[in-house]
Order: sequence, then structure tokens, then C-alpha cells
Amino acid sequence: MKILFYTTLAFTLITGCKEKPKSETNSKTHPTLSIAEKIANAHGFKNWQYISKIQFTFNKKRNWVWQPKNDSISLITEKDTINYFRKNIDSLSFRADENFINDKFWLLIPFQLVWDKNTTISQPLIEKAPISQVIMNKIVLTYSNDSGGYTPGDAYDIYYNDDFLIKEWAFRKGNQPEPSLTNTFENYKNYNGLLLASDHKMLDSDWNLTLSNIKVILN
Repeated sequence: MKILFYTTLAFTLITGCKEKPKSETNSKTHPTLSIAEKIANAHGFKNWQYISKIQFTFNKKRNWVWQPKNDSISLITEKDTINYFRKNIDSLSFRADENFINDKFWLLIPFQLVWDKNTTISQPLIEKAPISQVIMNKIVLTYSNDSGGYTPGDAYDIYYNDDFLIKEWAFRKGNQPEPSLTNTFENYKNYNGLLLASDHKMLDSDWNLTLSNIKVILN
């Protein structure tokens, strides 16, 4: 009996030393994702590392070719073509880059949530979305006044479903209380692993901001 007791005790001590608390193990192998990361991942952010080039047309008037690896941009319009690197913006490319940041934001807002610095993202709320009147999750993305960029201080009320796909947003210029623009995110398609919306409509209006000719090219 003594031999069995000591053997059992030794085995318990050895296995007890080897095992880590489950909470500690889970926290290291499965870190808790932020809301921004969950939204980005739902739109395919884990595949971003494989992207070499993105092409798209903003509202039928500006054609963009972006190579994220070296941050080179090409803007093609009916009147002109401008090529530049974002690290070397001059007086000629400044206006083009202003448009690029705006247009890219419409296309890739789920990823901007994790890319952009000097921002705050609120805790999720449950609210009725302004256009569909459907109960959804909501976060508020706010840019600080010293965030840099072209429109510091702006805010976005972002409404998303339980799958973390963005369905509507309200843009509030300068973080004013009333929305400056409210529209939907529709016509989602998978472009080589990126799930992107190409239509953005307003309530009771024929207005539709479109992102067309979208091409996502892999390495």
C-alpha cells in the first residue's frame, strides 16, 4: 500500500508541474482579438500579406493601381496619368494622394481600423442602424485632431452584423453630433481572399457611390 501511495503521489506531482493553467495557455496560443481585428479578419485581412497589387475605379471617375509593398500609386483619369510613391509626395502628387486616401478608405475601411494610428475605437454598442433600422453592433471610430492625414478630427459610426461584416456607416465631419453622410455597404464579393463591398447607397435616394473594376493580384 505504501509503495502504491508514494508512486501515485510522485505521478501527481510530476504531472502537476508539467501542466499549465488553462487560462495561461489559452491566452498565449489564442490571444483575445480586438473588435478592429475581428472586423478586419472577417473581411479577409489575414490574406493581406499575399497581396501585391490592387486596382479599382472610384465612382466611375478615378482609376487606381496601388502596389502596397512599395507604396507606389498610379492615378489614371480621362485627362491624365500620375505615378508617384507615397513616401515622395510633391506638389504635383499632393492632390492625387488626397483623393487616393479618400478612395482607398471607402474600399478598405475594415483594414484601416487596424492600420490607422492616433485613433480611438469605442466599445461595441447594440443600436438600430440608421438606414435599414435593423438592430446591429456599433463602434465609433474617431481620429484625433493631431492624427495627421487630410481630415483630422473626423468620426465614423460603423454598424456591423454578428459576422463582423460592415453593413452601414455614418460619417461625422469634425466629430460633430449630426451625420454628414450615411450610407450602406452592399454587394460584397470575394477578391482573392478580400471580402469587399462595391456599392454604398443612401436612404430614399438614387445616390450610389460605386467601387468598380476591382482586381486583387497576389504575389
